[in-house]
Amino acid sequence: MKNRTVIGISCIILSIAVMFGVSPIINKMTSGKIEVIQLNKHMKQGQQITSNDVVKVTIGSYGIKKNVVKDKNSLIGKYTKNDLYPNCNIYPEMISDKADSAEDTFKSLSGTQMAISISISNLAGGVSGKLKNGDIVSVIAVNESESSISPELTYVKVITTTTAKGSDSNTLKPNEDGTTELPSTVTLLVNPKQAKLLANYEKNGKVHLALVYRGTDENAKKYLEVQNKVFENEVKTNG
Repeated sequence: MKNRTVIGISCIILSIAVMFGVSPIINKMTSGKIEVIQLNKHMKQGQQITSNDVVKVTIGSYGIKKNVVKDKNSLIGKYTKNDLYPNCNIYPEMISDKADSAEDTFKSLSGTQMAISISISNLAGGVSGKLKNGDIVSVIAVNESESSISPELTYVKVITTTTAKGSDSNTLKPNEDGTTELPSTVTLLVNPKQAKLLANYEKNGKVHLALVYRGTDENAKKYLEVQNKVFENEVKTNG
């Protein structure tokens, strides 16, 4: 009889705990609903978003950041900074006002920077074909006796990778078996001194690329700023 009483009291206490502890949390998670804009298909980095690519969906608001995209006009006409997928919430840092395409970069060249392409000698040399526009890489010079990373080529921005047929890799559509043609060259954004070094590497040895950073433009610029300081210090030393 005592055991039944203890069990009964325990059940009552547990019920009260659930009512006042767990239930409010569950109610908070399920009560709020918001409408957000998502994509209805997979879009690759650098693609422009059109009205046919977006859909409005209703989701639970719990755990969703305040700046999630809710207005389709905030997406239409913008470009994807990375591959984006359906059923995923979109935030401003995932999109850009301009495409990260080779053509956009070429049009922005001002004379102090230039574009140069170097060969990818094998699959491993180009990070197994995984490099994307905007990646930050280190250029490793390889010859018969040693490999080295020049201080002038520690952080370099990838403009694009290109296949042997001249197609930029980010514009390729997968084959029926899911594979895509691998790139044979990579085009880098450099200054004149870096261009001369790369041209020398291309002629006299091999180049191996190492991926350093892939992410936001803001963080990518920090790597490039570090690289620019190398040249600024050289000018001060020579001056």
